[in-house]
Amino acid sequence: MLEGLKMARWIFEPGHSAAEFAVRHMMVSHMRGLFKNVQGSIDFDPDDPAVAATVEAMIPAAGIWTGDDERDAHLRGPDFLNVATYPEIAFRSTEVRCVGEADFRVAGDLTLCGVTRPVELATQYLGRWQCPYWEGGKDLGPTTRIGFVATAAINRHHFGVSWNAPLDRGGMVVGDEVAITLDVEAILESDMQRIAGLRG
Repeated sequence: MLEGLKMARWIFEPGHSAAEFAVRHMMVSHMRGLFKNVQGSIDFDPDDPAVAATVEAMIPAAGIWTGDDERDAHLRGPDFLNVATYPEIAFRSTEVRCVGEADFRVAGDLTLCGVTRPVELATQYLGRWQCPYWEGGKDLGPTTRIGFVATAAINRHHFGVSWNAPLDRGGMVVGDEVAITLDVEAILESDMQRIAGLRG
């Protein structure tokens, strides 16, 4: 166990962080997709997780991927995310409550399609480890990393994302509730600053 970090800032590592979502499709299955390049920061003390923490995250909305180019183009358009007008999805915490040894409730404001509403994330802290960092085949030395997984559910209509189409025998093409899973791997900010100096 690494000791002595106290409250520190941790920077999301976009290559190993992602926001996934699932929504009911055609009344019988779930359509799943994800956003990569999730960016953000966490102020957090791994040695005393009960101390109030803060979280900020930003997702480029145009990066949505479901594995189908035509569907992704529709999701980027005005029927859904309207990324030309609202290029970012953002979350900023307002309260972090420790509810178990590694479990938290992170309340905050989610901004999607220009609408900001409160959302609560059920969050599990996955731990901390010292890991190597390679870039372009070069070892840039160790980095201290932490990981979290967070889940929430939102009603897409609350954010103005209301496109739908009826099915011939009843029901709708797209469900109302969207399940969200956020996987975050974050690196200690001082390690990121050291690496930036080595790059320069």
